[in-house]
Amino acid sequence: MFDLIRLESIARAAGELAMGCWPGAGNAVESWEKSPGDPVCAADLRVDGFLRQELHALVPGSGWLSEESADDLARLENERVWLVDPIDGTRDFLRGRAGWGVSIALIEKGQPVAAVLHAPARAEMWSACAGQGATRNGQALRASSRARMAGARMPIDRLIAPFADVESVARPNAIALRVAMVAADEADVVGSMRWGYEWDIAAATLIAREAGASVTDARGMPLAFNKPDPRSHGIIACAPSLHGETRDRIACFLEKAANAKGRQ
Repeated sequence: MFDLIRLESIARAAGELAMGCWPGAGNAVESWEKSPGDPVCAADLRVDGFLRQELHALVPGSGWLSEESADDLARLENERVWLVDPIDGTRDFLRGRAGWGVSIALIEKGQPVAAVLHAPARAEMWSACAGQGATRNGQALRASSRARMAGARMPIDRLIAPFADVESVARPNAIALRVAMVAADEADVVGSMRWGYEWDIAAATLIAREAGASVTDARGMPLAFNKPDPRSHGIIACAPSLHGETRDRIACFLEKAANAKGRQ
């Protein structure tokens, strides 16, 4: 049986490292942009190095894919691979806001089998193992069961098509935390149409699934992890009864956007 308690302990230690650099606790941290609009800071790299050492010790011979490490495609040959975002939600981290976390998932045969999402500034430890349910701070989670989209809770800054009729709730910068909100029945739907990376969503995908949510890419297709190209086309995480409508709304929106672009 996988040692989830040990994984939580590693995530907690990584969170302590990050908190030692967090501006919200009065600390200073060096930051820069990897590319325009893509911030990174010294805490990202410090936590990444710590996790790489500790997680390889936890699962010897495992592969590695992290936002802050050069991608080694040798990971494709590994039976088990770690997917890590050392600080998911770097913008909130740098602004001294609490909407960030340490995201860790263990992948087997393309799917997450163990995951933790530690948000130390929010005093939250989200955990899951495949087939064993999901918890937050030791309390079992049960996802939203809402059946009607109008008025559904969605972590979004402003209401835009295709979700103009939902209720906006607080939106943490970390996509993993937004997905976890569905797992905790604090949101009913998350729908992102943006291309993203596996490390952003792997841990939260397992947590939400184990809590009973439906989780796919933005087209409604199953998610796969540890691919040669580690990108994913958006994400839908929602109450199961809302999945079909969420998928269809996104598809309609993208079709209209493509048609409008074609007429230009």
